[in-house]
Amino acid sequence: MTHVTRQTFDQVMVPNYAPAAMLPVRGEGARVWDSEGKEYIDFAGGIAVNALGHCHPAMVKAVNEQSQKLWHMANGFTNVPALELAEKLIKHTFAERVFFANSGGEANEAAFKLARKYAKDNFTEDKVNIVATKNAFHGRTLFTVSVGGQEKYTKGFEPLPQGISHVPYNDIAALEAIVNEKTCAVVLEPIQGEGGVTPAHVEYLKAARALCDKFGALLIFDEVQCGMGRTGFLFAYMESGVTPDILTSAKALGGGFPIAAMLTTEKVAKALAVGSHGSTYGGNPLACAVASAVFDVINNSETLAGVKARHLHFVQELSRIGQTYGVFTEVRGKGLLIGCALSDAYKGKAKDFINAALSEGLLILMAGPDVLRLAPSLIIPEADMKKGLSLLETAIKKLVA
Repeated sequence: MTHVTRQTFDQVMVPNYAPAAMLPVRGEGARVWDSEGKEYIDFAGGIAVNALGHCHPAMVKAVNEQSQKLWHMANGFTNVPALELAEKLIKHTFAERVFFANSGGEANEAAFKLARKYAKDNFTEDKVNIVATKNAFHGRTLFTVSVGGQEKYTKGFEPLPQGISHVPYNDIAALEAIVNEKTCAVVLEPIQGEGGVTPAHVEYLKAARALCDKFGALLIFDEVQCGMGRTGFLFAYMESGVTPDILTSAKALGGGFPIAAMLTTEKVAKALAVGSHGSTYGGNPLACAVASAVFDVINNSETLAGVKARHLHFVQELSRIGQTYGVFTEVRGKGLLIGCALSDAYKGKAKDFINAALSEGLLILMAGPDVLRLAPSLIIPEADMKKGLSLLETAIKKLVA
């Protein structure tokens, strides 16, 4: 067997990532072990992907069983796991139709294409403008990075798709000033993840819904990061009472197995007629079988209530740590998508906190250079929560000394 190390990455991979020095080789629950046998508590969750932790029994069972039945068929066919998962998503959300893809970026690409196609089918040729927010993140395709509008992700890839405008997040007046008859869609994250773990105000979401209704635009909620139980609700829109026309889901949907979904209504879905859009692997039976098992574990009152209870414990302890060492100005977010805004003395140094935590045996994330982000398993055991928070405090204590 070939022996690979972290250094092998630098020799064989395109240098678009800068992975940590440790090489993870095994995971179980909320814990990970590296190639040297060191144990880590995982508060990163694969960027809000590992909703059930690592190697959850329900997922292992699903992949083992489906792997002996059917792995893939071309999209000239459908399959049982895809239909069963679609039925579950429709039964428990506003949706009436589902499109499966492989990643959040692909789900958003489909959503944005659908919005333009729907507008052209039902209104005028010039109804193409997409309104999005500053500091948004919607994926890495050329279309989705353009809608995201963060220069660090678009620089060097120009010319970019046109007809996209960006306004400040949570700013109702800015939305009212730009949405008009030529707007085909308003795209929002109910919680901006990469942009700093910032929840939308309910009034803001309601205003966006009202503007879309007024001008015949579609309201798109990107719940790739904040959906699938992450907030303590199956999807974040459910807490606000504001229903979108299109919702995108990925990350936690497969619990670590690549899958994404675009949910919409029957009326809107009609715009994607046969041949208008597609995905070779979208609706793959193996992925859908795993996602269906993940869905069943997340979509129950005990799991969702547990997310809310864990949120309170995290926020209480993180607030105490922030106050004790003067490192956080705010602990925000919902459920188990939590952001710790760094105080002025530590702004721009989020990576230093990540490295310090890693050296203590804790995996955490950043949401920009000024915010630490936590997105652990939705069912992380209490003992692992407490140990991880203790490791974080130790790391911070050393860092600020």
